[in-house]
Amino acid sequence: MTTTPTSTDTVLLAVLDDWQSAIVANDADAIGSFMTDDWIIVSETGIATAERFLDLVRSGALTHSAMRRVGAPRIRYHGNTALLTTRVTNTAHYQGTRFDADEWTSDVFIHVNGHWRCALTHLTTRKPD
Repeated sequence: MTTTPTSTDTVLLAVLDDWQSAIVANDADAIGSFMTDDWIIVSETGIATAERFLDLVRSGALTHSAMRRVGAPRIRYHGNTALLTTRVTNTAHYQGTRFDADEWTSDVFIHVNGHWRCALTHLTTRKPD
């Protein structure tokens, strides 16, 4: 089933694109402005808090040089909450070691005070075809 994007979809995807731009700019303050105070990221290594993630960026231990959405996202709304799932590729360095990722991401966004903020990000590595 194909759905036609709504104006809210357009706004939410612009927020995601701006957040990804902040990540590629390695600007911890800008990155944090897209997150709720209690944001977490879940990956194959476990759960990390916003504080931990932003500290890694601030210290330079984690940097990104590329990040982009691939394909059509799936967005579903439940009141002031949006569930956004999409595929993202990125290039990063962690403690000096380069890695390239191709992942499915699920983000839980909450609309608060006129702004979309992410409360949770879950990453799943994409299996090669």
